[in-house]
Amino acid sequence: MNKEIKFLNLRAQGYSKKLDNVLDEVKKVIVGQEDILNKLIIALISDGHVLLEGVPGLAKTLMIKTLSETFNSNFCRIQFTPDLLPADIIGTKIYDQRKGSFYTQKGPIFHNFILADEINRAPPKVQSALLEAMQEKQVSIHGETFKLDKPFLVLATQNPIETEGTYKLPEAQVDRFTFKLLINYPKKNEEKIIIQRNTQGIESKLKNVLTSEEIIEIQEFNQKIYADEKIEDYVTSIVDATRYPENYGLDINGMIEYGASPRASIWLILTAKANALLNGRGYVIPEDIKVVAYDVLRHRIILTYEAEAERVTSDKIIEKILSKIKAP
Repeated sequence: MNKEIKFLNLRAQGYSKKLDNVLDEVKKVIVGQEDILNKLIIALISDGHVLLEGVPGLAKTLMIKTLSETFNSNFCRIQFTPDLLPADIIGTKIYDQRKGSFYTQKGPIFHNFILADEINRAPPKVQSALLEAMQEKQVSIHGETFKLDKPFLVLATQNPIETEGTYKLPEAQVDRFTFKLLINYPKKNEEKIIIQRNTQGIESKLKNVLTSEEIIEIQEFNQKIYADEKIEDYVTSIVDATRYPENYGLDINGMIEYGASPRASIWLILTAKANALLNGRGYVIPEDIKVVAYDVLRHRIILTYEAEAERVTSDKIIEKILSKIKAP
């Protein structure tokens, strides 16, 4: 086992250096938000998708666009509006009068990096079309199925301060996102740098650091990173505690309506592996689980009305669970 771990470590260190180069390039454009950038890389390595929540103007669009530029991959931004139709995302069949036949006009979903801006503004039919593509990595256009090119990352944003003209994402659909990230305001000193970069005509030229083939290679390697059985037991205990808190002596009875789904367990392991890889390790440690736990579980724990009335957040519940369950 030691030889295998050494081999995994060496490969992880090589990939980690490449991913550090990606982050260095992105930081030429994005000021601060290091945790969010790391989590976006982790989501990409583990072949997942991200739901990003934050007020307007915090560079959510710029973040994913900049990331796609460092990867030599194509990027598309879809602005979700109430009048959007599923065909506007996945495409449709169009009749060619000259040839007397139909041809397929593919939609913007056929890109590597998709920014679904303000996803909660589109009606449920449109949300479902996008989320089917996320889950199955394929779309059906009038009975014909098309596979989506890899890598495929959807970054969906929603604005937490507006509720007018929005459609709440159903829990079953939210569950398909690997992470739910909360983006905050920049620090005061970071804001000064943002002002300088955007008011003095400073332009940063980005280099392509990774190809699509290399990203797929890293995604495949991520699956091979070693996670001990004790780590698996730790993860199952954390997820089980969201469903049956009384079994773990947690004083949060009446706070959780529904606990996390099995997807939470899968993503906890996969994203912890990606965090280990990002740190140049070929094996998972408990700290990797703790780094991703909030972002994986935040949107998968459904709170009761009592909890919401008492202003108890899912983050506070996750904090109690992590402090109660002993790490191996």
